[in-house]
Amino acid sequence: MSTYRIATIPGDGIGVDVTAEAVKVVDAVLPGVEWTEFDWSCEQYLRTGAMMPPDGVRQLAGFDAILLGAVGFPGVPDHISLWGLLIPLRRAFGQYVNLRPVRLLPGTESALRGRTADDLDILIVRENSEGEYSELGGTHNPGRPEEFVLQESVFTRVGCERIIRYAFERARERHRRLCSATKSNGLIHSMPYWDSIFESVATEYPDVETRQMHVDALAAEIVLHPERLDVIVGSNLFGDILSDLAAAVTGGLGLAPSGNINPAGDAPSMFEAVHGSAPDIAGQGIANPVAQILAAAMMLEQLGERDAAAAVDRAVCEILAEGDVRTPDLDGTGTTTELGTAIAKRATELAGN
Repeated sequence: MSTYRIATIPGDGIGVDVTAEAVKVVDAVLPGVEWTEFDWSCEQYLRTGAMMPPDGVRQLAGFDAILLGAVGFPGVPDHISLWGLLIPLRRAFGQYVNLRPVRLLPGTESALRGRTADDLDILIVRENSEGEYSELGGTHNPGRPEEFVLQESVFTRVGCERIIRYAFERARERHRRLCSATKSNGLIHSMPYWDSIFESVATEYPDVETRQMHVDALAAEIVLHPERLDVIVGSNLFGDILSDLAAAVTGGLGLAPSGNINPAGDAPSMFEAVHGSAPDIAGQGIANPVAQILAAAMMLEQLGERDAAAAVDRAVCEILAEGDVRTPDLDGTGTTTELGTAIAKRATELAGN
């Protein structure tokens, strides 16, 4: 069995609570992992003026993977926490794929009436390194009546081609259906460019059924006809919004994991829950750890530990289906630790450890 060096950044709020449970579950199925914790967070920003030290990227570069907790804290603007930690790590480590599987888990209910697990199983592939999340722009004529801001988007051929091709490959592994999110009727330069590259790459995958939908219509499709969707590929902004919507209709953000993937494998990938830090409930033992545990399962899959990943995923499904231990967001009275412990115990049994 391989030994892995994994960095954890628990972050803020419930990120600390749920990351502890994810580590517990990984240890249950893959003993011997060498963990190193970094206390980079908004609270550190308030103390030091920086989310992470100047050599933070260098410190993380030698790890096999990164498990990131939620980041965010009252008094620290969200753009500070995002651009001070998450986005620099994504870009420094070539994590140009943000992978967000959204599905209706056993024992949970969708916000959509009468929907089953067969209806709600979507993989969202989000471009993670450019697009609308750009530092280009600025405020001009500040404080004057003619004040204005510019926010530029960046769409490169390399960036668009590689994320779209990645999405096609994932579609081939599933039901061979891929939908591209666009807004070419309103964004006159970036989205027609995205569309043209999607159409070009599609010629390489004649076995995959394709659709292109304006992002507003696609949001409606997720709510009205999710069963028509398999894999969705979108730009940085569109993928971000659509994945939160999809997670909400499939049971809530407390159940949705994500991975920031470096497909080349020449730098660590980073895994996190979709949800925020929820500082109002931090430390109370009521946060749902499932999203972070499933993010850890994605991490195991990326490391090539498929049996361990499958054991964690199955353990989550079985424990939720049985319903004996549930956190308050799932109408239960169980604690964060109790749910994490139940999943870890079941995963151990399934892994044969």
